[in-house]
Order: sequence, then C-alpha cells, then structure tokens
Amino acid sequence: MSKLNTNSNAYIIIYSTILVVVVAFLLAFVSSSLKDKQEANVALDVKKQILNSLNLRGLDDAAAEAKYAEVVKAETDIDGQKVYACLVNGEEIMVISLKGMGLWGGISGYIAINGEDNPTVYGAYFNHESETAGLGAEIKDSQAWQEKFIGKKVFANGDVALSVVKNVEDPETQVDCVTGATLTSNGVNDMLKQGLKVVAQRFFNTSHADCCGKEKADCCGKEETDCCGTEKAACCETEKTDTCCTGDEPKDCCTKHELKAKEE
Repeated sequence: MSKLNTNSNAYIIIYSTILVVVVAFLLAFVSSSLKDKQEANVALDVKKQILNSLNLRGLDDAAAEAKYAEVVKAETDIDGQKVYACLVNGEEIMVISLKGMGLWGGISGYIAINGEDNPTVYGAYFNHESETAGLGAEIKDSQAWQEKFIGKKVFANGDVALSVVKNVEDPETQVDCVTGATLTSNGVNDMLKQGLKVVAQRFFNTSHADCCGKEKADCCGKEETDCCGTEKAACCETEKTDTCCTGDEPKDCCTKHELKAKEE
C-alpha cells in the first residue's frame, strides 16, 4: 500500500476543501443557535436607548425591560421611522427615532419631546457606527452633551427650529456642536431636521394655518409640502386653493380635502 503523499496538490486541495466546509458548517450552526439571543440583545439595546432619551439611564437588563414595558404605551411606524408614545410620571412624551450620516458612517438616535402647543426637548440620546473616539464619538459617549438638548424649543413658525451649530446665537433652539467634530455635529443637525420634519405636522401643532393664510402663490408654491405636509399637494391640485387659503378652517382643508364642501 502506497503512502499518502501529503505534499501533492490533490491532497492540499481536498484537505483545504474539507476544512472550509467543516468550519463553515460550524459557524452556520453557532450563528443559527445564537440568533434568538442576538435578536433579543439588539431589541434590548434599542429599548435602553429609548429609555436613555427619556432620562432613564443606567438600568440593568431586567430593570430596563420592566421600565420600558411601563412607560412605552404605543409604537407607530411612519415610512420606516419609529415614533413611541410614552408616559413618564404622568407626563405624555413622544420619542422619535432618528437616522443619518456622520463623518465615517451611520449615526442614529432618539429625541424625546413633551408638550404639543410649544414642544420642547425632554431628553435625547445619540449613537454612531464608526465616529472618531474622543471627537465625533462624543455624540454617544458624552451624556453632558446630550443633556444640552433638554428644554430646547423644537419648532418655530411651523418649521423645525432645533439645531446643532458651531456658534450658538439662539440658546432657546440651538445646541453647540461637539468640540473638534464639526462634520459629525452637522450630521446630527441634518438628522434632526429631517427626522423631526417627517412627524412634525402629524403629531404636533406646527401651524398649517400660518401657511394657508398666505396668498395663493405663497401657499402653493415650491414650499407646499413644508407648509401643509404631504397632503398639501392635493389641496393645490384642485385649483380651488383660494377657498383653501381663505376658509374658516384652513387646517381642516389641507388635511381633509374639504374644498368642495367649503365652496358650496
């Protein structure tokens, strides 16, 4: 019986193939076995981030699960953006999920808002994928920076006023950017503008009437979506915008399309 030639090309190829197959099988088995636990850990991390935005920090896993079940009353999905209705110490608070881009990768966060007529920030929490440690990563690591958002006004004149800037001029609505991380801070600012704009007129009073009270050209120009939300376009397309803009209840007109009823 001839001795196996372990230096031959055929042996090396067969051995490598078997090794790769065995390792791939083991990795797939381990991944499948841990999938439920991994998903549970991800879900728990999301819950902790939401609780952080509600200023409920430092809870262990069991306490976080219990507190989340206590304070989060409902969850809504708006085009992939999650909005959570919460109740903390008898106070109704809306938590809005945010996603954007930082300097090196994705950033995300949750902004908690209280009040409807004049909403302010109740709390905030931000996360990142790959921002620079000690610089951009401070949006997550610095609780002190996140707490700068508390009490800031969110909207003004129907627009998102909350912003992150390099030099604060309006302390009621602006937060100073992270030192040495202007680009990451700009990403947080853009994320806030986009994320809050999506839900502003659905959940908060951002004054549709302010826009609809203007002349037709202003109300139905290029800013139509900004002034009355996504349903404003349908109001303008009817060519009955004068009725919309001068009606007794322009807000209802823009959201319910009751133009004909108003005209009649």
